[in-house]
Amino acid sequence: MKKQGHPPYQEVLFVDSSTGFKFVCGSTLQPKETEMFEGKEYPVYRMAISSASHPFYTGSKQFLDSEGRVDKFNKRYAAKKQENAALAAPANKGDKNGKDSKDKENQKEKKNKKKN
Repeated sequence: MKKQGHPPYQEVLFVDSSTGFKFVCGSTLQPKETEMFEGKEYPVYRMAISSASHPFYTGSKQFLDSEGRVDKFNKRYAAKKQENAALAAPANKGDKNGKDSKDKENQKEKKNKKKN
């Protein structure tokens, strides 16, 4: 067996950065930062979320997103939608002979024929 084939296995201090919860677990991670924990110095790996802060494990039903995704989308693009409507309004006026309205009627008739 090759000596360089496997990374060294060591005890690592995992720290949940959102709650400050700490625990020691064996790992092959090689963090450079170290910290004292329970009288011993360990390499430290900082996590964004762990079982101490994850809603599934804590039982909390706290939602970070207070508004729904659809509401956010509608709010964000409401101004853009109004701009597009304002730009499209002059284009829909048609010519003096009412050609556009006749074209629309013809298109509706074609769709009805296809359905039947």
